[in-house]
Amino acid sequence: MQKEDRPVIYLFTDGAAAGNPGPGGYGAVLLCGGLRKEISGGFRLTTNNRMELLAVIKGLEAIRWTGSKVQIWSDSSYVVKAITEGWLKTWEAKGWNKVKNVDLWLRFLPLYKAHDITFNWLKGHAGNPENERCDALAVEARLAPDLPADEGYEQDHIHETLF
Repeated sequence: MQKEDRPVIYLFTDGAAAGNPGPGGYGAVLLCGGLRKEISGGFRLTTNNRMELLAVIKGLEAIRWTGSKVQIWSDSSYVVKAITEGWLKTWEAKGWNKVKNVDLWLRFLPLYKAHDITFNWLKGHAGNPENERCDALAVEARLAPDLPADEGYEQDHIHETLF
């Protein structure tokens, strides 16, 4: 399929953490040309912002085409404003000094640059069916037994447990 013939991909995302930090999960729903894909996962110790961003990353990683038109819908002001208000460009220009979740932002950047992406903020828990589904996926994922480590989070915060 030619790039110009491809339908728009709609990516809905949400993240959740109980305790913040605490057990966390992410959920993503991709809609494209009548097809639907749901993605979720969880970690034993993480933050809500990390899960919000990871939901976007996992959704973008699931797209097989490059140069796709993607509309991302998120209830995360952190993620949406990082793009729409230019925070990400500033962080990158300043060498990521004192920026949280650098590991995830660095993972996000090439995905962001590979597509034609529009970010949209939507109010969470306001009845949007896809946002509600993403929330359910994220909560379900954080409640799963034997969750793996969020190595990026735990590595950055290991000093807190040593002292």
